[in-house]
Amino acid sequence: MVDVNRSDRGRGGDVGSGVGVPEARRGQALGPGVEAGAASSGLRGQHTEAGVNLLALRSHNAALVLDLLRTAGPSGISRLELAERTGLTPQAVSKITARLRADGLAAEAGRRASTGGKPRTVLRLVPEAGHAVGLHLDRDELTAVLCDLTGAVVDERRAPLDLGAGADAVVEGAAGEAEALIAGVSSVLGVGVALPGPLDHVRGVLHRVTGFPEWDGFPLRDALVGRLGVPVVVDKDTNAAALGVAVGGGAPGPGGAGGSAGGSFAYVHLGTGLGAGLVIGGGVHRGARTGAGEFGHQVIQLDGPVCGCGNRGCIEVLCLDAVRRGAVDEAARVLGAGAANLVGLLDIDLVLLGGRTVAAHQEAFVRGVGAVLEERARREGAGVGVPVRVAPGGARGVAEGAAQLLLAPLFGRGEG
Repeated sequence: MVDVNRSDRGRGGDVGSGVGVPEARRGQALGPGVEAGAASSGLRGQHTEAGVNLLALRSHNAALVLDLLRTAGPSGISRLELAERTGLTPQAVSKITARLRADGLAAEAGRRASTGGKPRTVLRLVPEAGHAVGLHLDRDELTAVLCDLTGAVVDERRAPLDLGAGADAVVEGAAGEAEALIAGVSSVLGVGVALPGPLDHVRGVLHRVTGFPEWDGFPLRDALVGRLGVPVVVDKDTNAAALGVAVGGGAPGPGGAGGSAGGSFAYVHLGTGLGAGLVIGGGVHRGARTGAGEFGHQVIQLDGPVCGCGNRGCIEVLCLDAVRRGAVDEAARVLGAGAANLVGLLDIDLVLLGGRTVAAHQEAFVRGVGAVLEERARREGAGVGVPVRVAPGGARGVAEGAAQLLLAPLFGRGEG
């Protein structure tokens, strides 16, 4: 297993925070008294009278360097460029890169001509130096992927799953697929698990999963840690998918420009259920209790059909009922009404659509949701509506995002 608990890369994190990876956001550091679990609850950026925690600061600096190595790709980047782009001193960069090389996370990628003096040594990330498993536990199917440090999928498995079969059966099935992926792999950072909410992301405890109230209070993270013996992080499927998009460069920048970490978007997932992952200012917005993004249970028809959550007229039940009747255009308009609510509340830059139901009718959903948003923009005099696109990643987008629950914090990109 890769040692990620060195002083320049992370605090020795417990399983509640995933692995010992950087907890500070860019430009911030944790106070000495702030535990990793508390930081995940929104306590980042706090300081005590004792001053900045230098350990967290060193972790943050190493995360900056690792992220630049990752984005540079196989061609690599020089130490001088790393110093210029991070604002760190050349001496600090040399110390960090020396440790990364010693741990096998970075390696030389050749030399580059210099404008003066000797050629510069170029460094690159070593993708195979670490791996993470991503599990997507849907209501009726399990998708599992093994990703290297760049997030590239190096192995994949699928299996049927019955989320209502009971905790023992589900945990055993999930653990079995994870074990099959990591067999013979020595550099495993951990397992990220994504499934329908609501749930407690910090503690890895499920709440009343819509349609499966028996899961309420089940400590899924601890059960899988006990079964697998590696760090485990649990999050909602929509949050995981949104994180995967944000880290993968599919997110909008300020004002809607693509590829920047500073933009805001909603990932709307319509599969066996309906939910949304929200990325605000480049980071996943989970809320204080991981309750943000329960998009499917907006009530838009007071006397509508009963939803699995117990309410009437939720967007989820209206959408899925329309799809079952073959009225896809109607389902798209209902989904558009919910998306318009999100746009009106959050002023986001982009709506991304994902999930197996969307995948089966991509053109109809993009067209229908887009039409509702265009109509809203015209009424408000805003000109062009917020763009609507199909999310990247396809059928395994949630599973890849689940792996990023472990990988992204290593590069200072997973906080929210």
